[in-house]
This record gives sequence, C-alpha cells and structure tokens, in this order.
Amino acid sequence: MTGQNMKRLGDYIRPVDVRNRDLKVTRLMGINIEKRFMPSVANVVGTDLSNYKVVSKGQFACNLMHVGRDEKIPVALQKDDEPIIVSPAYVVFEVVDTNVLLTEYLMMWFSRSEFDRNAWFYTDGDVRGGMDRDALFDMLIPVPAIEKQREIVAEYNTLATRIETNKKLITTLEQTAQTLYRHTFVDNIDPNNLPDGWRMGTLGNDVECLDYKRKPLSEEERREIRGEYPYYGAISVVDYINSFIFDGDFILFSEDGANIIDEFGHPALQYVWGKFWVNNHAHVLQGNELVSTEYLYIALKNVDAHELVTGAAQPKINQQNMNSIRIVVPDKQTMDNFSNRTKKIFEMYKLKTTENQNLTQMQTFLLSKMGA
Repeated sequence: MTGQNMKRLGDYIRPVDVRNRDLKVTRLMGINIEKRFMPSVANVVGTDLSNYKVVSKGQFACNLMHVGRDEKIPVALQKDDEPIIVSPAYVVFEVVDTNVLLTEYLMMWFSRSEFDRNAWFYTDGDVRGGMDRDALFDMLIPVPAIEKQREIVAEYNTLATRIETNKKLITTLEQTAQTLYRHTFVDNIDPNNLPDGWRMGTLGNDVECLDYKRKPLSEEERREIRGEYPYYGAISVVDYINSFIFDGDFILFSEDGANIIDEFGHPALQYVWGKFWVNNHAHVLQGNELVSTEYLYIALKNVDAHELVTGAAQPKINQQNMNSIRIVVPDKQTMDNFSNRTKKIFEMYKLKTTENQNLTQMQTFLLSKMGA
C-alpha cells in the first residue's frame, strides 16, 4: 500500500455525538461526492431536528451507508465558524491532537482516490454496501512529522487558493455575460410583442440535442478512450458503454440525479469544449447560427426548471421536458452582435477553466505522493 509506517486512524481521531437538542442550529447539510458539505435536499418538513448531529468547526462528518455501492466515502471537514447539523445516520468525529495530526492533512488523505478504493474492502457486504464506524477507524494512514504535514498542506493550499481565485473570476465573467444577455434579450423586451425578425422558439425546434450520438463502445474502444480525453459524469461500467466522443463547444444539461437543479432553481449546466466523452446522465446540446452555444448557455441559466422535473425517487429532466423550454430567437445580426461582445468573455472563461483543470491535476498528483 505504501512505503510509510502506517498508523490506525482510530488512534488519532475520536467520535463526536452532539445532538441539536436546543434547535439552535438550523443549517442542515449533506455531503456531495466531491467531499464537500452542501445544503441538504432531504424533505424535513415536520421532522424533529433535535436528534440531528451538530458538526462544529474542525470536525468531520461522513456517510458510510453506501460506500460499497458508490466506491467512495462521502466525508467532509467543517471549516466554517458557524456549526451545521447533519443526519443522525452520519458519523461525526474529530482529531484528538492537532499537534500530532493536522485536520487539513487528514482531509487531504480522505480526498485520495486510493483511500476510497481501499475503503471498499472494509464494507460489510450488504446490499447497500454499508461500512460501520469501527471499520473506518481501523483504516490505516501515514502520520509523518507535523512539520512535514504543514509543508504538504501549505503546498496543497497554494494550489487551492489559485483555483478559488480562478473560480471567482469565472463567476464574474458569467455575471458579465448575464448582464449583456439581460440588457439585450430581457430588459424592455415583451415576449408577446418581439422586435421585427425575432420570435419565440423552443429547444426542441431551434437547438440540436445530440443524445442520439451516444452509442455502445467495444471493450477495445473503451480501453483506447479511457484517460485520453476529459470525461463528464459519474463513471461506471454502464456509463462507459453508453458514451460517445464529442468534439467542439457544447452544453451538458443534467438529466437525472439529486443535483439536476442548482440552488436558484435553474438547470444544472456545464459549458464544455474540445474533445471529451460523456455518460448518459446528461443531455448534450449545441447551438447554431441563430442560437449560439454561448447564448444558449446564458439563456438556460435564467430558466426556472422546477416544473421540468419528474420522478420522486430519482428526479429527472427528460428530453421531452427539456425540449419544451422556450427561448428568444433573435435576428441573425442581433445574435452576431451578442456573440462578438461575449467572445472575449468566453475565451477568458475557457482559459481560466482549463487552468483550474490543470491545477486540479497537480493537486491529484500531490495527493498521490502522500502514499509514496
């Protein structure tokens, strides 16, 4: 596993079980597959939150119920000063002595793909692939000198800071494009009395959905593709089989899962370019001369997607509902003017997004070195 002297994790952490008895904590959070806290999507109307577990700054929470199925341990470190609450089923713990083991170093170890792969061997073998707390505490971790830990964490955080700076710039770029979009296509525009040459259209009639290009791949094709191009979506055997290589500028429109709508109720989108492949959990859209891909991305960011969602156990936005989304289709000159004004914005967007992808790869390499 590693050339380092491995230690039992449970010798360095201890369980925490503080309940929200006084109901003072109201922020209910879950943990996503990226190992970050996120607002819970659970319906807690009428639920007694006094039994939920409180997670304070510097403490960890994890969901061990589906480790075998997901081949990943959703675990996150609470970094905010304000405490949160999590499901009573979650395991909450903290480092016993931060002069021996840094919380940030431990979170880095949890972020390693090797950690998740190793965790699978500790699952209990039930249908859900659950893992109990004792198994987690029995896992092994290298604990180098505290000075070495600080050095590793500092190097990782330098990359994280650059990534965060780029994310803020990307957000600003999107907001600038949104302002131009609203000024051109929303403010003082009456959908029932559009300017000459404009009309109301739908995604189904005016944008190409390329879902039909997903096709079965042979094992040889999958071996050649794997790792060569960016991959979008949750990876599984089924996903590999139902994937197809795309080349160009596209929009991925989330089709199913818990995060098909963002916190503002808009569809979850991703602007992608170059050569990539994608699983069958996202619709693939591409613009044209009258509805550019950049315009489409910004326009869909303004859609209220609540009524598009079907299914209770597995929320879904099917292609029929997606195709019904109405969009303004302007005349070609207006679209060309908008595209020219946003061209540099999207060029910088691509540049900073690509830079973040490279920085994330550097983080992954740094994490891999922890086990060397």
